[in-house]
Order: sequence, then structure tokens, then C-alpha cells
Amino acid sequence: MSFSLSHVVPWGRSFDEYLCMFDLNIDTLSVSILGCADGPAAFNAELTKRGVRIVSYDPLYAYSDQEISSRIDECFETVIAQTRLNADAFVWSKKIPDVDSLGATRMTAMRQFLDDFVDGRLQGEIRHC
Repeated sequence: MSFSLSHVVPWGRSFDEYLCMFDLNIDTLSVSILGCADGPAAFNAELTKRGVRIVSYDPLYAYSDQEISSRIDECFETVIAQTRLNADAFVWSKKIPDVDSLGATRMTAMRQFLDDFVDGRLQGEIRHC
């Protein structure tokens, strides 16, 4: 099966979610970092702003920012609707207490990714595999 954008459901995580998910401390992130299968997450964009060297690889990055943005828009409401139907299966937190907060957090992260995507590709920080 080949990789097809029509089968991808982009759902990017925020920088803070990455820190928590991988038990990272921003003060220790001064080394070069390789991100694999990052998707449309804000981690690369945020670290680049902070002057940390990071390179992210993902098959998604073969597509243009417009194509990725369109796919995000196509999928977002479906993902949120499914999340609402299964909200009781999620572990909510103070930072993301409900479905609406989750949607806002993820959309902000994906927009941050898209804002950095073109420059990131030109600088070699974002590569497709």
C-alpha cells in the first residue's frame, strides 16, 4: 500500500504535549534532535524558534502546505465529532479539560506547524521520507 494523503488524518500535538508525553525539560533540549513521524505537530516549529537544531521526517511532508492544510480542514470536524461520541474514554487534564479544548489545542498546534512548514523545508529542518 502506498502512502496517500487521502488516507491521512492529521492531528498535530502542541509543544507542551510533546514535553509531557516524552518527559522532556526545555532546559535540557540544547542537543540536536531528530523527530520521526512528527506529522503536523508544533514541536519542530517551537524548538526552531528557541534556537534548537531539530530535523523532522514524515511521509506527510512530501505534500505542500496547502495540501496538508486542506486535509486538516477536511478531517478536523470528523475527528472532533468522534471524540465527542467517545469523550468518556479520554483522560482529561487541567490543560485539556474537554473536547473543545482538545480541538483548539490541536488546531493551534497544526496552524503553528503550517506557519513554519515552508521555511522548515527550505532550511532542511522538515523532510519527507
